[in-house]
Amino acid sequence: MTSLDLAGLSFQKVNSCSVFIGENKGGWIYAGQRPRHEVRLPDFYIMESSLSEEELTEISKKLDIESNSNQWDEEKLNILLNYLDTQFHESDIAIEDKSKWEIRCPSQGEWYASLENKKIIVKTKARELLSDGTSSNHRGAMMDGRPKKFEGFGPMQYHKAVVEIHPSKIDITALSSIPMDRPNNGVSVRFVISPVRQGDIVKVPQNADFFSNFKVEIFWTFVLGIIPSFAIPIFRGMGSYATDGWVNLLFGGLCVGFVSGAFWRPRRPTIMYEQGETVTTTRQ
Repeated sequence: MTSLDLAGLSFQKVNSCSVFIGENKGGWIYAGQRPRHEVRLPDFYIMESSLSEEELTEISKKLDIESNSNQWDEEKLNILLNYLDTQFHESDIAIEDKSKWEIRCPSQGEWYASLENKKIIVKTKARELLSDGTSSNHRGAMMDGRPKKFEGFGPMQYHKAVVEIHPSKIDITALSSIPMDRPNNGVSVRFVISPVRQGDIVKVPQNADFFSNFKVEIFWTFVLGIIPSFAIPIFRGMGSYATDGWVNLLFGGLCVGFVSGAFWRPRRPTIMYEQGETVTTTRQ
């Protein structure tokens, strides 16, 4: 079954696959996009297009929800998801053991796998809601495609991740977040019908190799900053300044090394699924 219809919504099948998410560039400006990691996904179904005004209007006739498809909050989303879940279990869709499937917004892994496999239509400037909680980087991200929950307390627990599409290039995206405890304008949604992940969780390790990164930073600060800072006056015939003004040269070299680290450092390793951190759980 390559596609299915539910409550007037069309879903396309995405076959099990792997997708790589994140960035492996070493510069500090890419820290929020690291680490690059593999996500392995089972078969699932996703809406080809985000929910349209007409589709939501048709459903909202049966439900007491706002028919604006660009405005969402947690309450409105849950009402619609509960409705779709009921329709799914009462339908004659040929899926074995429907209790092991769920309907929700896509996780980050599911969304990017669908885009990579050309199963979804996206629009420039769009902001699409994901089911993942917000986070500052990919540490702790789920490597089996299940949504990542926010870990902590405070107002950020009510935020959800949003994928934003470049104004002119659909293959360039960025992640941000929105608060779901109040209405949000300019947000679109699409849904997935996906297997409930069971068993142990495999996720990106929470901690990086601090000492390895520290050694790399020290090395390249010397190579790109401190050594050239002392070498330049020597090669220009001002060797005495290399000894008399060493404090200034050292400080200048450190500044150059620091600034260079923002834009370039050697690429960080990609974390494969087998290298993920396994967390045993009895409750999903």
